Amino acid sequence: MNFDQLFELAWEVRQNAYAPYSNFRVGAALLTKDGKVFTGCNVENLSFGLTICAERAAVTAAIAAGYAEFVSIAIVSESVSPVSPCGACRQVLSEFVPANEDMEVRSANPAGDIFESTLNALLPRARAGILGT
Repeated sequence: MNFDQLFELAWEVRQNAYAPYSNFRVGAALLTKDGKVFTGCNVENLSFGLTICAERAAVTAAIAAGYAEFVSIAIVSESVSPVSPCGACRQVLSEFVPANEDMEVRSANPAGDIFESTLNALLPRARAGILGT
């Protein structure tokens, strides 16, 4: 599965986003180490802190299906510049990257602009949390 295909799936699921407060719809397609793809979209809540980002929605779908090792994620939105995962999504994603590996992170907007990074670059020392592991 290449990023063009992941982006296509992310744009498709983005249509299902529930964003009545911000009208900012986001879609994500997450690729597991086993080659399976799980998608997610953002789900807002009037209590904005309870909003679920597209990235975390995709993670929970993968975990519910029994997959817990991820290698890449594609994220899409109708933003001027491609979005980057928020801090909470970065931390949740890092939980499921195999040890001593990294995850490719790419996002796109309708203009075709692409942001490319890795999870380690976006969240260095993610596994060196409060437990000191």
